[in-house]
Amino acid sequence: MRSILVLNGPNLNLLGKREPAHYGVLTLAEITHRLEELGARLGLEIRSFQSNHEGVLIDQLQEAPAWASGVIFNPGGYSHTSIALRDAVAAINLPVIEVHLSNIYAREEFRRHSMIAPVCTGSIAGLGWRSYTAALTALAGILEEKQ
Repeated sequence: MRSILVLNGPNLNLLGKREPAHYGVLTLAEITHRLEELGARLGLEIRSFQSNHEGVLIDQLQEAPAWASGVIFNPGGYSHTSIALRDAVAAINLPVIEVHLSNIYAREEFRRHSMIAPVCTGSIAGLGWRSYTAALTALAGILEEKQ
């Protein structure tokens, strides 16, 4: 069974409480559970990780090629600022899909540019928790085509 890293950046541990108008009412644990259920149907094992620390996220990305077939990555606020995370994504040679719960293109100007997106296989934004399931479905298809 192929494994997928679902990596979540800063403040995503506050989902369900933090700005529900932008990010929804589901907690990160509830989103992860939905991904695990979908992953089981797609024949994929989900390993989820969240950190508020940039270096820890980089470590997770660098370790992923040893065990993962792909990554779903919500860098949170680091999307707009982190060249280091951009470089880590570019270095790992795995398909990475960037996700955002909110539509970053309909929000504040500073949120409309992602440093991470140009080195990702794709980006999905604005679908709430469904951004994650859309990313997992797309990643499953990408991996299937590589076989």
